[in-house]
Parts: sequence; C-alpha cells; structure tokens
Amino acid sequence: MSTSYTSVPLAPLVQRFFTDRLVAQRNASPHTVAAYRDTFRLLLVWCEKTLGKPPETLALADLDAHRIAAFLDYLETERHNTIRSRNARFAAIRSFLHFAARQAPEALGTVQGTLALPMKRFERPLLGYLTREEIEALLDAPEVNTWCGQRDRVMFATLYNTGARVSELIGLTVGEVVLDGSPCVHITGKGRKQRSVPLWRTTANQLRQWLRDYPREMNQRLFPNRSGGSMTRTGVTDRLQLALATAAQRCPSLAKRRISLHSVRHATAMHLLQAGVDITVIALWLGHESTATTHMYVEADLAMKERALNAMQAPSVKLQRFRPTKGILAFLEGL
Repeated sequence: MSTSYTSVPLAPLVQRFFTDRLVAQRNASPHTVAAYRDTFRLLLVWCEKTLGKPPETLALADLDAHRIAAFLDYLETERHNTIRSRNARFAAIRSFLHFAARQAPEALGTVQGTLALPMKRFERPLLGYLTREEIEALLDAPEVNTWCGQRDRVMFATLYNTGARVSELIGLTVGEVVLDGSPCVHITGKGRKQRSVPLWRTTANQLRQWLRDYPREMNQRLFPNRSGGSMTRTGVTDRLQLALATAAQRCPSLAKRRISLHSVRHATAMHLLQAGVDITVIALWLGHESTATTHMYVEADLAMKERALNAMQAPSVKLQRFRPTKGILAFLEGL
C-alpha cells in the first residue's frame, strides 16, 4: 500500500462528499442527507472504538474491505439491524467510496476491494395487509369529540386514500390539497418526485370540514401536532396504536397482528389491485419508481391467483395406481 494512500485524510473527504456531492451536485433531499449522516456517524464512532483513533485522524485506508465487512457485521450482531437496514448503510458507504476514488485515484485499488463486497441477500416474506373490514374499523376508531380525534380521523382517511408514506403524510401542507373541481392531493415523494392522487368524495368532504373547523395558512401543515408544528413519525405511530386498540374491540383480528403505518399503504395498493386497477396506475398512485416494486402486491394476493387458476382448464390426465413389480430394486438400481 502506497504511502500517499495511507496518508489521505478521511474527514475532509467526508465533508466534501456531503457538501459538494450530495447537496451541491445531487441536490439530495433532507431525508437522504440525514440517512447518510447517521450511517457515517455510526461508522466513525465504531472506527474510533475499534481502532482507538479519533475520527479526525482516520485515513481513507482505514475503510478497507476487512474493516467495512466487520462494521456491517457489527450492525447486524450488536445493533440488531435487519439485513435491509444493513444494506442501506452499506449503500451509503459505497456512494462515498465512489466519490472518494475520484478524489484520491491512488486509493482506487483498495476502494475497489471494498466495493466488491456484495449486498447481503435476504428472504422477502409475503406481504401482509389490512382487509376492508379492518381498515373500516381503524378509520372509525378515533374519537369525534376531541381535536386530536378529529385530526386522526381525517389523517388516517387521507393516508388510506392516497397510500402515502409516513414522511409524505406529515409533510403535507394545506396548499397541497385541492378541494375544488376534481379533489386531489399533491404529494412530494422520494427523490423529490411529485405526484397527484385523486380523493374520494368522502375524503374530500372530511378535509373540507377539517379545514373549515380549524383554518390555517396555505404553507402550514395539514395535520399539525398540538402546538401547530409538524408531527413526527413516532407521534403518528402512537396515534395509530391508540386507534388500533379501539378498533380491535370491533374487529378482534387486529389485536393478533403487528400493524404499522406502512400496513395502511399496503392495504391501499391491495384494495386497488383487487378492484381491478391496472398495476401501472397503482405504481403511479404510490409513487413507485418501477412497477417491479408494485408486483409484490400481485404476489401477495392469493385470491387473484385462485381466480387465474380457475380461469385455466386443468390438464386431462388419467390417474393410475402405482403397482410395484418384483424387480423394483433392479429398476431403481438401473436409474
């Protein structure tokens, strides 16, 4: 390993990666910057602990394949990250190393060794989703005589109608809701991609009543917290769990399941699919970059597969009983 490579300081490269590459060149969203920031915070603290070197003194050479592999193992074994989270952290590191290789060409050989580490494969379980009965119980659960309950009713109805991600939901402003003419919501999703999702008449009426009872400026949050600011993911999750506890009294199956806010998004997609909506339209509805992501809903819909099976005629095959011959062992030996 060359002396010039081992002396390349890591800290200035990391700073330039965030300021020049992510922010200035790629114009990455705040969510992306925050995710990459958390990854490097974990990596630098771990390197300090294992190498005994402060982050400011680390060199690019310290991020060799062996050390990155050990860091990824640490994420899984000690921090109990899922493989999906582990791969997301590794993707951030790989992005940085591609940048670092251009800034320090002398490090290309070792950087390529680290980039050669594979993403870890993992099993994708069949998708779970809420039935229509469970969704109706959830939407009807929040109280109607409190401000928080009224907000939650409209918020969960909008979440189910749009299939929005949690970050998209809590980021909605009053000005992004159109209630005249053809009601819709303008959503800014991953990668700052914008999409418009139509609203059912019932959802539009709920939103009209909500904004009529509690009017706000166009740039204010559509679903604020008690102080009028933005809700957090944790705050919305807590409100969901509270509603689920009430909904389980009407629909006991909810008490036996682990349900997240993303489960409502899955329910939207599945119910659209079961209603006969084309998969490309569902991909646009959810803001999927590729319909390949949306295909997981087709895989999860057993009823749709059964209908496809019934539509196809079974082959005509005459059943015959197996009658072993005296020479079965000789037959097997001859295979």
